[in-house]
Amino acid sequence: MKSILRYRLSSGFGAMLLAGLALCAITRAADSTNPASAAPDLSETRTNTAIIPRLSPGFMGRHKAFVKIAKAGNIDLLFMGDSITDWWRNPGGTNGFPRGPHGAYAGKPVFDKYFGSLKVANFGIAGDTTQGVLWRLQNGEGQGYQPKAIMLMIGTNNTGRNRAPEIAEGVAAVVQELRKDFPDAKILLLGIFPRSTPTSSVRAEITQINPMISRLDDGKHVFYRDIGSKFLAPDGTIPKDIMSDGLHPTTQGYEIWAQAVKDPLARMLNGDAPTAN
Repeated sequence: MKSILRYRLSSGFGAMLLAGLALCAITRAADSTNPASAAPDLSETRTNTAIIPRLSPGFMGRHKAFVKIAKAGNIDLLFMGDSITDWWRNPGGTNGFPRGPHGAYAGKPVFDKYFGSLKVANFGIAGDTTQGVLWRLQNGEGQGYQPKAIMLMIGTNNTGRNRAPEIAEGVAAVVQELRKDFPDAKILLLGIFPRSTPTSSVRAEITQINPMISRLDDGKHVFYRDIGSKFLAPDGTIPKDIMSDGLHPTTQGYEIWAQAVKDPLARMLNGDAPTAN
């Protein structure tokens, strides 16, 4: 339980978050491979790496560049996440970004269309995890500015390394850090996007994670939205012209994403809450 309580909690949100983290921990312990643990001892559960701040050494250069942006300030809207967020800036395979068929990975045309006139900082890093975002926020990316709104999606790269309740704890820890760093900002917390095939284990894990992190919606500062179904065909598959590799949006996928969040973000930038799903 120490790994959960290491984050300082305050106010009603803090109490709500603590309850959510405790629920995740109980679920994680109950899901352990020991069938005899009907009444789990939380002190014996394994260490949850998803909530221990740690940055991959290969990301340090990107982090330092983001810290410079943070120190310069003048940021109204923060995008935070992994490659899916990072590639909002991908023009289509130039400047070191990947390219592929069907406008694969190319979010910049859509970003320019919907968000180009706004004061946006994109702190997404391809390959990052909840623990990486935590480290980055605590080491400069969470200081020097006060955004009005934040769009967060993180956790898909934790799959396969952490269990679903552990990842939910990691997302909750990131949300708590954002609330500490930016107390006046409104956070649009997105459910992790679907990936792979309908029957894959990673799709099943994401289906477990999202209901857990939805409990972080407090109706005041944190607003959860799950737009994942918009990327799916009726049979649950992901069309290649929306996510060519079953994970990263194409230009069309980014268009779907932008259409789903542009109005909620506009309201949040004005200090209002987004409307219901």
